[in-house]
Amino acid sequence: MSTFARGLQLIRSFGTDTPSMTLSAVAEKNQLSRAAARRFLLTLQKLGYVSLEDKKFRLTAKVLELGYSYLASLDFSDTITPFMEEVTYQLGESCSALVLDGLDIVYVARIPRRGLIPLNLQIGARLPAYATSGGRVLMSALANPELEDLLQKTQFEKLTAYTKGPDELRQELEKIRTNGYAIVDQELELGMRALAVPVLDRRGQARFALNSSSHVSSVSLDRIVDEYVPIMQNAARKIAEVLP
Repeated sequence: MSTFARGLQLIRSFGTDTPSMTLSAVAEKNQLSRAAARRFLLTLQKLGYVSLEDKKFRLTAKVLELGYSYLASLDFSDTITPFMEEVTYQLGESCSALVLDGLDIVYVARIPRRGLIPLNLQIGARLPAYATSGGRVLMSALANPELEDLLQKTQFEKLTAYTKGPDELRQELEKIRTNGYAIVDQELELGMRALAVPVLDRRGQARFALNSSSHVSSVSLDRIVDEYVPIMQNAARKIAEVLP
C-alpha cells in the first residue's frame, strides 16, 4: 500500500467510537509499527489535519476540506437543491442525494424534513450500501462482475430482524432493476422505511441516488409505491435534464 493510501487509511480510522487515540492505539488499529504510525501522525500534524493534546491525537476541522473539495468537484449540489426542496415540500419528508463509495453510500446533499430535529445524517455521513435504499438502487446499476465483487467483500450484518442476507439481496436487486426504485422496510433501523431512485447521466448510467425516509407510522408501503415513487422519479428526471 502506498504512503498516500496509508495516510488516508489512518485518517479514516478516527471515528465516533475513537475520536481521539494514543500513538499505540493508532498503530494497533492501522496495523502499523509505532515508529511508522508516529511518522504518519507527525506528517498529518504538520499539515494541520491532526492535533495532539494530552498524548492523544484527534482530527482537526481541516479534514473537512478534503470532503468539501470532493463535493465541489461533483459540481451539482447547487443544481439539485431546488428539486430536493420540492420533494421535501411535496412529501413532507427529508430528501438526500447519495453516491456509492466502495461498500458504503455517502450523503453528498440533504434537505431535512421541516419542523423536526434532523437525524444525525450530515453531509459526508456513511451507511452500509447493502442495507440502504440508496445503496441498493446504485448497486443494481452495476455490471454483474462489479456487483458480485462488492457482494463478496460485504460483511453482512443482521442490523434488524428484517435485514436481508446476500441471497435475498440478489433477488431484491433484480426487482430494483425492473422497477427502477428501491424500498427498504425497517432493514437498517426499526421503524424506518426508505425509498430511493437513481438519477441518470446523459449515457443512462446511474450518477447518484435520491433518497427519502419515513417512519412506518406515517406512511404505508402502498402509499410509498403509489404516491412517493412518481414524485421522486419525476424529480430525478428533472435533475438529469439539468446536470452538467
